[in-house]
Amino acid sequence: MSDANRKAVERHWAASEGGDGVAEHAMYAEGAVLDYPQSGERFRGREVIARQRGGHPADRHFTVLRIVGSGELWGSECIITYDGVPTYSVSVMQFADGLVTHETQYFADGFGAPEWRVQLAEPMPGRQVERLAAEKDATAGPDAPE
Repeated sequence: MSDANRKAVERHWAASEGGDGVAEHAMYAEGAVLDYPQSGERFRGREVIARQRGGHPADRHFTVLRIVGSGELWGSECIITYDGVPTYSVSVMQFADGLVTHETQYFADGFGAPEWRVQLAEPMPGRQVERLAAEKDATAGPDAPE
């Protein structure tokens, strides 16, 4: 079932990017639960999950960075872009009988790194290290153009 579950996750994200709400939610069991820990929201049932996602007013795009897991437990690391602004997301999906019964999705906005840590870091592939705004201003010097 491991390969079938991974393929279901891949189809889910492809349908999400393609705007196909029916295919996006076909992988959920009728009584599936979706949790958003940061807001404390719980959505119960495939139809409710589909309605809350379908009602999102933003122009959304999904970039899957990786999918990991085996058996009945799968995780996805994604960048979800809302109206051009990226949000980083981790989705943990629990399967039973080939359908998602529980998903927990975490969201995080990008943030700047403090100067003391920038010295130790290298950029992730395709990215640049973002600095804290106050420290960017301080390192620019008094004569730096705005």
